[in-house]
Amino acid sequence: MLGLLWLYSGRKRRPLQDISASSSNITNFTWAWDSSKTTELLSGMGVSLMDKELLDTENTPQEQILSSSPPQKRQRVAERDSDHTFMIARRPRQNREATRVTGVSWEVLPDELFLSIFSYLPLTTLLKVSRVCKRWHRLSFDESLWSSLDLTGKSLLPGVIGQVLSAGIVAFRCPRACVPEPLFKNSRPLRIQHMDLSNCTISVATLQSILCRCHKIQNLSLEGLVLSDDILRSIAQNSDLVRLNLAGCSGFSSETLEELLSSCPRLEELNVSWCDFTADHIKGLMNHIPASVTQLNISGYRQNLNIADIKLLVERCPNITNLDLSDSVMLTSECFPDFHQLLFLSNLSLSRCYQISPATLLELGKLPMLKSLGVFGIVTDSSLQLLKETLAHLSINCSHFTTIARPTVGNKKNRDIWGVKCRLTFRQNDGL
Repeated sequence: MLGLLWLYSGRKRRPLQDISASSSNITNFTWAWDSSKTTELLSGMGVSLMDKELLDTENTPQEQILSSSPPQKRQRVAERDSDHTFMIARRPRQNREATRVTGVSWEVLPDELFLSIFSYLPLTTLLKVSRVCKRWHRLSFDESLWSSLDLTGKSLLPGVIGQVLSAGIVAFRCPRACVPEPLFKNSRPLRIQHMDLSNCTISVATLQSILCRCHKIQNLSLEGLVLSDDILRSIAQNSDLVRLNLAGCSGFSSETLEELLSSCPRLEELNVSWCDFTADHIKGLMNHIPASVTQLNISGYRQNLNIADIKLLVERCPNITNLDLSDSVMLTSECFPDFHQLLFLSNLSLSRCYQISPATLLELGKLPMLKSLGVFGIVTDSSLQLLKETLAHLSINCSHFTTIARPTVGNKKNRDIWGVKCRLTFRQNDGL
């Protein structure tokens, strides 16, 4: 349509043909286009088609058109050129309306996009967006967003624990928190695999209502809590249990302890230090402890743990690597030959075992795999230096605390639970 269009350029309007003619770099060419598709293409773009007559003559030179036209038409063309106007093809109004960009509705966005955005939100913000509408409430409690949660030291409202645990949490860290009734809305099993409720303020009934729904727990810490026989039976439902921390617990019988140990064939780390144990508890522990245990903390049993118990332990668990027998005043150096049968023993704690003579500790240097030794309270400062020089290949009294079955090790800023980082956590001054 070069013969019909004019170009507007700067202050002066000139015919497009004049510009084309004045350019020495433009050569003649032929469009590589199927003419049969022209109508379909232009209609799809919303452009009005020209009449057949104009299409047939649009490439005809302007001089030939004017020379073959009557004088009246030549005069009208000259008047039109003097007005310096130009013509453009316009789209029909209907097509222009159809091409307008409209706003995108929230409803057409897929759930996957919302979940991807929500995965970057902190816990408090995620709870706020859950109040926007029913759909956002459903998506904000999707299992993919609630894989791990840390509520350390929080005072929770009734029903909160039941709601968040039902959201599909796998790793739950809640030590030193005040845990009220969970108020579960259904009896479906929970997905929890790693749970730390150490030193919580929680009733026996509330704890039982949580644990009775757990069947997949691999790591569990209930340190310092009052338990019951029913709670231990609920723990026994988790046959995949690998680490169990019951340090300082009470309220259960020796019979249920035996049932629990017999139901955990994969147990590797066990901490039952300073529990409210009788001699029957110790006997049941030694007779039923799984052979899979490699790390054991049975410290704190001053009068109830003796040399015969150590012999039985070595027979049942020959692969022990970490053993803490601290505060067992009935033990003497007579148990050292039993330690030599533990070919993989690398960490041993005998702190405050006052009947062990400091001089006999040199025998422990012959243990092939031993790397660290705890002897707090039975070696004076002067003797300790001599012992370190004599057993230079051992780390002696490097740590006051054991890490056996403990969920979190290190400083207070560490929010991991058995190596699992909790994504959702409360910042300081947040409330729930």
